[in-house]
Amino acid sequence: MTNKAIQKTTVKVLIPTPLQKYSGGEPSKELTAGNIIELIDALEQSCPGIKNRLCDEKGDLRRFINLYVNGEDIRFLDGDKTAVKGGDEVSIIAAVAGG
Repeated sequence: MTNKAIQKTTVKVLIPTPLQKYSGGEPSKELTAGNIIELIDALEQSCPGIKNRLCDEKGDLRRFINLYVNGEDIRFLDGDKTAVKGGDEVSIIAAVAGG
């Protein structure tokens, strides 16, 4: 049985305005990763402190954070194990509630 290696490629991450204080004001980052877990780790390396806003103390994505790969909600794909490939665009969207 062989393990299929995750191929790492460059992915564009769109960073929402409230989190841009971690990215030095940049609205996006080009990062190298093979899946969402790796992408969040790469984002933390590039933007220290951002992972705490995206993930809880166990490392799971926070309930109110939604990630989309090319417009597709990762909750309907493979969650945080969703593969990403070169040219993909990942959007970070914080859920908003109110009435």
